[in-house]
Amino acid sequence: MNLFKQIENDIQSKKFSPIYLLMGEEEFYINKITNLIINNSISESEKEFNLNILYGKDTSVDEIISICKKFPLMSKFQLVVIKEAQDLSRTIDQLTVYTNNFLDSTILIINYKHKTLDKRKSLYKSIAKNGTVLESKKLYDNQVQQWISQYLSEKNIKASNKAVVMIVDYLGSDLNKIANELNKLIQLKKDEKEISDIDIEKYIGISKEYNNFELRKAISEKNRFKAFQIANYFSKNSNSNPLVVTISMVFDFFSKLLLYHANDSVPDSKKAAILKINPFFISEYNRASKNYSIKEVTEVISIIREYDLKSKGSGAKNISHLDLLKEMISRIVS
Repeated sequence: MNLFKQIENDIQSKKFSPIYLLMGEEEFYINKITNLIINNSISESEKEFNLNILYGKDTSVDEIISICKKFPLMSKFQLVVIKEAQDLSRTIDQLTVYTNNFLDSTILIINYKHKTLDKRKSLYKSIAKNGTVLESKKLYDNQVQQWISQYLSEKNIKASNKAVVMIVDYLGSDLNKIANELNKLIQLKKDEKEISDIDIEKYIGISKEYNNFELRKAISEKNRFKAFQIANYFSKNSNSNPLVVTISMVFDFFSKLLLYHANDSVPDSKKAAILKINPFFISEYNRASKNYSIKEVTEVISIIREYDLKSKGSGAKNISHLDLLKEMISRIVS
């Protein structure tokens, strides 16, 4: 994220905007920018008098403006951080009164999480003109894999491709959760500079042999025995392997396999970009395409959709998740 890096560099160089609007679904960048500003703009001793943290549901626009108009005490800046600002959505546009006439000695940080401020509104236009706007979007799985590799690279640590995929498979795309687990793992590994799939299994709790990544692979290879083994493991560890997540992962694979077939004449290097996957895994799609024709992939996608509904209680009462998963696997690999 180039804009994030630019903002980060400016903050570390003590170049601050008077107003920051940090919005969007991905909390990681919102939290990191907020903490960077707090830690780089005022000292620990200055925070007692010059750090104001307010919450959207417990404050008003009038109160925010009143605090923003105060001058710092024995400091160059005062900080006003509005957390959960989306709770002010009905009245927040009134903040334009301040953003059009801000104080240079106040740094206002607006954390507008899980939503985005309407770009047509006067407040958004005012902040875009006078301050800094960061829209923090959720990353796709392949982007999360790249993010993990980059995050570790910045700490001079390497990770195998499989280890990275296992992390995304188990933790999803929540960057805060992933960063927390990686930091714990780095501490446990101490001076070692490489993370393997064995480390992920040992320290984060993912089975190297029984996970969604291996299930997907078994189904793609039409290995019914292995797929059923993994399904049985999942039934005994259902909290870590919810059926709805497993079905979503299998659906994602076959959706990409359909796209692979549609771009059959394209070189593998370009196929990876089209499928939005790590090029390391294109060979898996190559093998799967030989086991499933484009017609069969279309039929499999219909089967998966059927079981997605059943997993959510539609037309499948009193059927265990294990039976549903085995039934789905049987129909796919038949």
